[in-house]
Amino acid sequence: MTKILKVVVAGLILATTITSCQKGDLTSDPNAISADATVPVSLILNHITATFIRAEEMPLGGDATYNKNGYKAGQYMVSAYDKYWGNNEYSWSYSGHAYDILKYTVQLEIQAKSQFGVTNNKYLALAKFFRAYSAIWLAQRVGDIPMSQAGDAVNFPKPKFDTQHDVYKNALQLLDDANSMFNTILTPATQNTAFSAGGDIFNLTNLQWQKLINTYRLRVLISLSKRADDNADLNIKTQFATILGNSTTYPIMTANSDNMVYKFNAVNLYPIWASGSNAYNNFLFVGKPVLDIATSTADPRTFLMATPLSGKDYSSFASYQGAPTGTTVAVLLGSTFSNFNGFRYVGSKTGDNAEPFIFIGYPEMCFNIAEAINRGWIGASTAADAQNWYNKGVTASFANFGLTLNASANQSVKSSDAAGNILGSVTTDYGTFLSNIAYNTTNSAAALTQILSQKYVATFNNSGWEAFYNYRRTGIPAFPTGPSNTGYGTVSGQIGIIPRRFLYPLDEINANNDNYKTSIGTQFGGTDDVTKDTWLTK
Repeated sequence: MTKILKVVVAGLILATTITSCQKGDLTSDPNAISADATVPVSLILNHITATFIRAEEMPLGGDATYNKNGYKAGQYMVSAYDKYWGNNEYSWSYSGHAYDILKYTVQLEIQAKSQFGVTNNKYLALAKFFRAYSAIWLAQRVGDIPMSQAGDAVNFPKPKFDTQHDVYKNALQLLDDANSMFNTILTPATQNTAFSAGGDIFNLTNLQWQKLINTYRLRVLISLSKRADDNADLNIKTQFATILGNSTTYPIMTANSDNMVYKFNAVNLYPIWASGSNAYNNFLFVGKPVLDIATSTADPRTFLMATPLSGKDYSSFASYQGAPTGTTVAVLLGSTFSNFNGFRYVGSKTGDNAEPFIFIGYPEMCFNIAEAINRGWIGASTAADAQNWYNKGVTASFANFGLTLNASANQSVKSSDAAGNILGSVTTDYGTFLSNIAYNTTNSAAALTQILSQKYVATFNNSGWEAFYNYRRTGIPAFPTGPSNTGYGTVSGQIGIIPRRFLYPLDEINANNDNYKTSIGTQFGGTDDVTKDTWLTK
């Protein structure tokens, strides 16, 4: 956020000055586009939406440079091939950032005001969402960040750090303002039209963007559960209840059709193919936590997520074994664990066989609502109401796997080996599964574990870092630890501890060092330590 002064849109706005040794008057290139020129908002929006999801948030993808991958951190995937997936260490260092989202959002605001008016238009509404999202994206990773002065020319290049509390408070207000703006703008005739045919790669309607903003706000509010009782000014419970209690003013997702889905194609290949690692699925294992939950509940999604152990009965849940993240590569290669279902995940360059890659979606929202009800945030709501949303979340997740969850209508699913060869078909037993996961209406603590466990399974290979953030907040499900999944002893000298945060982005440290040091002193006693909790999760 320290590099946002007088931002130019790369590839869209070019301001060029010429200098040389030739004689005569030198003028600006007459073919260059002025920084004040009109640029179609659809082009700017296209750049934002096309780069909205980071490489480390893609399924079976990641950032090998910093060993960052949301699905490795969430222990869905365990690797044994350093060339493509890195090791299994939580050897986190400097965080990435979402400064580019804010940078282009500034340009989106400038162009939207110029082209459509300064008061209300849907691009300005969406810009509020992007501002809030980019701030929370970094704050939840590191702690306090610049927000209120980010991009402010007066304070460039050293904007002050806002407390994490203030970042969340301001972001929640931006999201509320965005929803209010949509309510002012949209009419029955326009709410179901495409938001921007040339700019929105997610292909959402006007109303679906409004639903997404409110659904994301529910995610943010539930992520603040540890602060719900000691920060009255945030009104966390009240905000959540208000959104859930008024679907006219605060529309939220109502089905999987409202999901924010990233679609891969011949150019944007499915990440395991794009990294060239599809031939090495034998070195990639499904994590222990997710398969422990799935096999213990006789979950038919097991057969679609993973491969059976070599030579074992593919129709038996006992044949599916997840790898603990703390396992050394030597043990992984010498032992037998389940790989990713080859047909689904390496059978198509464009991911056609896999479940859709949902980034913000309806199943997660259902579990968030169930959790809020379970925690007593929603007034007169009962355990039966939490059960209803819990069941909706499970059913919606099954639908994303191509399954219709119905106790009286079993289906056939295909088991595959790591290379994508079909081993055979398994008939689902929905009745047993539904009995095993039946919501506990008499024990709220047990029910909360059910909600969080099924949410964890539902975010398998989707939703970026959400599984890790939920684990960090709740401790559910339990994550294995061990000497092989730490790797940051030089930071704290501790072993077997999963990090609680990233180090600040190196750009921020270099460009804004005085404010960085002050903030580190206030938050962590002067040491930028990955084992320390921030205000969000203390």
